[in-house]
Amino acid sequence: MSGPNGEPHLSLGSGEAEDDNGFGEAEYAAINSMLDQINSCLDHLEEKNDHLHARLKELLESNRQTRLEFQQQLSEGEGEAGMQT
Repeated sequence: MSGPNGEPHLSLGSGEAEDDNGFGEAEYAAINSMLDQINSCLDHLEEKNDHLHARLKELLESNRQTRLEFQQQLSEGEGEAGMQT
């Protein structure tokens, strides 16, 4: 018989205690292991998200600086063009 995820159902060995829900120590250990893996994956995603956020802030600042320099060059060019006429 398989569990809800299609994985094999862990059968209880002899002498394993079950609680009122029918879970034994092996089932709780498997659940804890899966939760640890999920937690590890979430930590990794959070690190990647933080890194991407920092890179995007750098890109935004770079684009702002480039835009300001471009606007400054345009205004200087318009000022020189006005003086020539």
